[in-house]
Amino acid sequence: MVTMLTTFAKSSPGAGALGIDGKAFIIQLVTFLLAFWLLKRYAFGPIINIMDQRRKTIEEGVALGEKMKKDKAALEAKIAEGLAQARAEADGIIAQANDAARQTIREAEEKAMEKAAVIIQEGEERAVSEMTRARKKLESQIVSLVSDATEAVVGEKVDAEKDARLIDRVLKEQQA
Repeated sequence: MVTMLTTFAKSSPGAGALGIDGKAFIIQLVTFLLAFWLLKRYAFGPIINIMDQRRKTIEEGVALGEKMKKDKAALEAKIAEGLAQARAEADGIIAQANDAARQTIREAEEKAMEKAAVIIQEGEERAVSEMTRARKKLESQIVSLVSDATEAVVGEKVDAEKDARLIDRVLKEQQA
């Protein structure tokens, strides 16, 4: 193997010893530079522009997403505030309804008590009236009984004037 390397080194001088051909190297270098210039002029510019546009679009999308998150949080806060306000208003309405119901109940109770008092008073007046009528009826029956009793005891019919005086005297004695 050593002999092969020494033989190879002796046969090609300089870069040729490495297997590099100068003409081919220059042609390849010119071809590379020409291809690089053409790609840079016509391909890399539009590709870089497209990539810049995509990067900007992505950044705008990310910024828009963050803005939407902030807007969503603000909207949720407004919704929560609105719900709290609606609950407070509903509680107020319920409290007013309860107060109105209590007031209506109180008024109904007062009216019922007034009506009951009127009914009781009318009943008492009716009872007094009935009692007075019953007394008068009882008095007339007593007068009739006393008249019958007097007639039975005396044996004769007493005239109306004597009869009335006698009855009045008896009633006064009973009341005293």
